[in-house]
Amino acid sequence: MAKIIVSMKVFPSDADIDRKELADKIRKALPPEYEAIRMKEEPLAFGYTALKLHILMPEETEGGTEKLEEILKGIEGIDDVEVESVSRLSEF
Repeated sequence: MAKIIVSMKVFPSDADIDRKELADKIRKALPPEYEAIRMKEEPLAFGYTALKLHILMPEETEGGTEKLEEILKGIEGIDDVEVESVSRLSEF
């Protein structure tokens, strides 16, 4: 079964939010079939930092990344998410 890797940016609702704590909330909120394989901070401007995520998810997910985006937007401390790319992996 193939997987999809989604690269996205998560924009915190406040510049002062602890990014490590936010990353933990994201990991806990993801369903078992989703896996955060990489999270790193990405400075944007004037002390505001986004989280860059790489998440593996099942290829057969109905609605594409919509479910993932809804999960992330539902986490306290997240203002918005932006999908940057989606790629299919035949093995991981």
